[in-house]
Amino acid sequence: MKIVVLDGYAANPGDLSWDELKTLGECTIYDRTLPDEVLKRSAEAEVILTNKTGITAEMIAAMPNLKYIGVLATGYNIVDVKAAKEHGVVVTNIPAYSTDSVAQMVFAHILNITNQAEHYSEEVRNGQWSHSSDFCFWDTPLIELRGKKLGIVGLGHIGFTTARIAIGFGMQVFAYTTKSPFQLPPEIKKKPLDELFQECDIISLHCPLTNDTREMVNASRLSLMKSTSILINTSRGQLINEQDLADALNQEKIYGAGLDVLTQEPPRTDNPLLRAKNCHITPHIAWASGAARQRLMQIMQENIKAYMAGKPVNNVAK
Repeated sequence: MKIVVLDGYAANPGDLSWDELKTLGECTIYDRTLPDEVLKRSAEAEVILTNKTGITAEMIAAMPNLKYIGVLATGYNIVDVKAAKEHGVVVTNIPAYSTDSVAQMVFAHILNITNQAEHYSEEVRNGQWSHSSDFCFWDTPLIELRGKKLGIVGLGHIGFTTARIAIGFGMQVFAYTTKSPFQLPPEIKKKPLDELFQECDIISLHCPLTNDTREMVNASRLSLMKSTSILINTSRGQLINEQDLADALNQEKIYGAGLDVLTQEPPRTDNPLLRAKNCHITPHIAWASGAARQRLMQIMQENIKAYMAGKPVNNVAK
């Protein structure tokens, strides 16, 4: 069996091992693959593994040996799943591998914005504390989380884990979710989406990218938020209209934003959020802890073994 990894560097930049994968077949691993290189590199492959390299219907049709596409992530919108299904190609994803790491990043952003840890560390380096007339120094609001309302959009694995952390901080937790109120623990209250944006102090996005969720955060919905509210996105950049969010931040219609994802990655240098007021951006690393990537590698191998045994798991092209 010929296995081709199209863009293995992000999941394994060298600190993990491909050795177990190599026992499953003839394995070629590329750090990165450009769109026009996919067919040349994968022409004879039975198994393709990809993280962010897109696999189109035309590519699938041009690879007669292809039987399996393994996405090295939870989201699989980079693959034309409909075309794969039509050609009898199994497509698997890797669910729930990064749940704890992403939820941790949510609170890294929340705590950074509410306590301004990044700002004050830099101010100390710049001598502001050394020249203070008092034993302490601050020039921004310092916000306590206890009693604040957290609104979670999408209550899957990551959303639920985020909720549990919030409850530990003494926050009130509300969710926009397809789950019925009877499926929720008493600490989590269900709310309609617009009410969530109107009433909550912090909104955290945890939903997939669909036609319904694309740019769900736009000028209209941002106008519902309080001027003291915070937006967190560790899900998909396309959930947000970036110009609308930049305008809301710069005009102080909302207080701050913490983002781990953007619409285009890497971002264009003229992305308005890069210079927006109180906007804190991390470079799509919430998923990338060593522990999470180790789980990703293990589940990837288990997915392939299940396919080889004729019993595919995590198949999104059923």
